[in-house]
Amino acid sequence: MGKFFGTDGVRGVANVELTPELAYRVGRAGAYVLTKQTNHAARIVVGMDTRISGDMLEAALIAGICSVGAHAVSLGIVPTPGVAYLVRKYEADAGVVISASHNPVQDNGIKFFNSQGFKLRDDIELEIEEYMTNLWDEIPRPMGDAVGAKAVCDTAVDDYVDFVTSTTDIKLDGIKVAIDCANGATYKAAPLAFSKLGAEIRAIHREPDGLNINAGCGSTHIESLADFVVKTGADIGIAFDGDGDRCLAVDENGELVDGDVIMAICGSYLKECGKLKNDTIVATVMSNLGLFMMGQKNNINIERTKVGDRYVLECLLEKGDCFGGEQSGHIIFFDYNTTGDGILTAIQLLTTLKKTGKSLAQAKEIMEVLPQVLVNAMVDNKKKKEYLSNETIRNEIEKLEAKFAGDGRVLIRPSGTEPIVRVMIEGRDKTVIKEEAERLARLIEGLLS
Repeated sequence: MGKFFGTDGVRGVANVELTPELAYRVGRAGAYVLTKQTNHAARIVVGMDTRISGDMLEAALIAGICSVGAHAVSLGIVPTPGVAYLVRKYEADAGVVISASHNPVQDNGIKFFNSQGFKLRDDIELEIEEYMTNLWDEIPRPMGDAVGAKAVCDTAVDDYVDFVTSTTDIKLDGIKVAIDCANGATYKAAPLAFSKLGAEIRAIHREPDGLNINAGCGSTHIESLADFVVKTGADIGIAFDGDGDRCLAVDENGELVDGDVIMAICGSYLKECGKLKNDTIVATVMSNLGLFMMGQKNNINIERTKVGDRYVLECLLEKGDCFGGEQSGHIIFFDYNTTGDGILTAIQLLTTLKKTGKSLAQAKEIMEVLPQVLVNAMVDNKKKKEYLSNETIRNEIEKLEAKFAGDGRVLIRPSGTEPIVRVMIEGRDKTVIKEEAERLARLIEGLLS
C-alpha cells in the first residue's frame, strides 16, 4: 500500500482528501506510466458512478490524461465492470473508474485498469506514485497537435448490456425480478439487461440525484429490497452496490442470500456442467465455514485467499481456475470478465435457477450458513499485530479453536488501516459464539491498548 493508492485505488473525501488537484496528478502520472511504451496516440476510457463529485473529478482527471498527449474517452455513468470490459472491446490502452463503490456520497475514488481490463499491480501503482511525487517534472508536456483531446462515448451502457446478456443462452420470461440499483452506476444498465432477457422487472432506488447513492439502499442495506420483494411477490431480489461490481440476492421469502451462498449455487451447477475448472471455487478466509462444508460434500475444492477481490483474482490467474469471490457479493466469473460484476453475477444466478427449475429458497439449501459474529477490539495501532506473540491471547485463541473444532472456527485479523483487531467466530450456537467473541475482544483490548 503506497502513499496515495490503497487496496482499491485512490480513495478519500471528495474535494478534501481526493481533491481536483490530486485527481489531475493521478490522471497525468497514471496516463504517462500506462501509455509511455505505446507507439500511437494512446486512448484511455473513463467511467464513473452517480456521485455529485464525479463531474469535478472527471474534469481534473481528464485534464491530466490529455496533458501527456493521451486521448480521453468519457463513458459517462457506467458500472465498474463495464469499464473493465469496454477497455478490451474498444481496444483502449487503459481505463479509469471514478467511484467509491459502496461508500457514502461524500467519498470518491479513482482506480485504473490496464489494457487487458485488470486492476493494476502494486509495482505499477508505486511507479505512478513515484511520478506524482519525485519525478513529476520528468513527465513530458507535448504541444500543439500532440496534446490529447476528450471524446464522449454514447454507447457505453448499451455495449456493456449487450455483453452481459450474451453470457447466457436462456430467456428469463416468467421470472419476476426485483432490483435495487442503490441509486448508483447500475441504474440504467441493470433494468436494460434484465428487460432484454425477458424478465418482469420491478426496480427501486434507480433515481440518482448525485447525493443519494448507497443511502439506505443497495447491497449494504438489504432490508429495503427484502421488504420490497415480499410486498410485490417477486421471485427474487437483486441488490447492487454503488459501482455495480457486487450483488447480493434476496429469495422469494425476503431472506438474504449472500456471496458465499451464490458461489455455492453457481459453483456446484458449473461443476455439474463440467465448466468449473479444476473443480475449484476461490474464496477468502472470511467466507462462511458452510461454504467449505458444501465443498467437501460435493467434491469441490475451496481455495482460501486473503480478504480482497485482488487476492481472489491473483489465485484464479495463478492456478488457472475460473470462479471465485467474496461473501460481500464481489464475484468473478473469470471466463467472462476480469473483475467482480454484479449484473453478470445476477444473470448467471438466474440462469442456474432457470435451468435447474429451482426457486432461490430451494437452491440455497445446498449450503448451511453457520452463524458468524464479528467483534472489533480497539487497540494501540502499533501493537495490533502482537496478538500472535502475546502468550495469554494465543493460549485463549487455541482454547477456542479446540472448543469449536469441526463445528466452527476462530479468525483474528488486524485491520490494515485502523487501530482495530477483528475477532470473528463461527459456530452453530450464535449466543455462545457472541459471548466468546466479546470476551476475546475485550481480552485483546486490555492487553494491546
